Amino acid sequence: MENALTVESVITFLLLLIQIPATAILLSRLLKGPRRYPPITPQQPTPELLGSVSVVVPTLNEALRISPLLSGLSRQSYEVREIIVVDSNSQDGTPDLVKTAQQQDPRFRLITDDPLPPNWVGRPWALHNGFLYSSEASEWFLGMDADTQPHPGLVASLVKTAEAQGYDLISLSPQFILKYPGECWLQPALLMTLLYRFDPAGITTTQPERVMANGQCFLCRRAVLAAVSGYTSASSSFCDDVTLARHIAQQGFKVGFLDGSRVLKVRMYEGARETWKEWGRSLDLKDASLPGQVWGDLWLLFAVQGLPLLLVSTCLLVSSPPLLLGLNIFLLVIRFALVFAIAPSYDRKTAQGGWLFWLSPLADPLAVLRIFLSALRTPREWRGRKYN
Repeated sequence: MENALTVESVITFLLLLIQIPATAILLSRLLKGPRRYPPITPQQPTPELLGSVSVVVPTLNEALRISPLLSGLSRQSYEVREIIVVDSNSQDGTPDLVKTAQQQDPRFRLITDDPLPPNWVGRPWALHNGFLYSSEASEWFLGMDADTQPHPGLVASLVKTAEAQGYDLISLSPQFILKYPGECWLQPALLMTLLYRFDPAGITTTQPERVMANGQCFLCRRAVLAAVSGYTSASSSFCDDVTLARHIAQQGFKVGFLDGSRVLKVRMYEGARETWKEWGRSLDLKDASLPGQVWGDLWLLFAVQGLPLLLVSTCLLVSSPPLLLGLNIFLLVIRFALVFAIAPSYDRKTAQGGWLFWLSPLADPLAVLRIFLSALRTPREWRGRKYN
């Protein structure tokens, strides 16, 4: 009996040793929420913005989802000088859709990037080529992904916000479009792994190594991008957006990550299986982080997102110390409260089984497992390309 109690006490002590510091870190981040910059809203351009932005879109077999982006970019006003689509030899008709858009809007340009060099990943290579082809007369470079759906006032609001707040680089968290039951349950849990590790969107992070970014909508001063030689610092990164943003922040430039849910929507992946495979393998951000930071983040996620549901379930079945049970109930309450906090970041109007979104905390152990698996593996295939 004494041995059993001793083992139980040791396990409890170790769990509390793991969870209490992690909880303190989590709370220190969440408490910054009320001070964050509010979600940006659509704005109309003003004359001084004329021709100030070059938009670059990397594509590879995006025919099934690029049309909303092409339409949305056509509806941007005179602040957009050019829209350069850099295609990597798509075989599904993507170039034809761009050519059709070009007939309606001469700002569109279609180029094919050169063969992928060694030690480059396809996406940063395409964006780097787009930067090199973009007009030097543009003050701003805007990278957009093919799965995004921009509001007509997106670009004007981006530039005006960046200039008003003194940002050299600004990217947005979008509103995610959900359609199928599995992704309604899993995707918010995966998103939460980012929210737990980093400051809320709208908080200016002073530590370059903790900067967050989203390449789906990535606005940077062209002069700054030229100063860091385009995307070369992120050439081999599978999370090139975060890698490049942190590199730019390390050079002393001001980098912002804001809530863009009112000006940008995105339909990333079709269903839970594709979400697990495609998005899950880049969320560890190991290409943008030192090993110690990666493992520190894994510890945090394990302690405050992966364990609480499992420990509360276990503690309710067997006798357990009140402190351990209380701490994990507290963490679960926080987690379910955050479901309401992130609800505006999701468009569930046409989703099947949209109610599963509210049960997404039950997917947390799976989401944390996915980050661990991703951190331990290097991708060998991405968007149809194979890498050594």
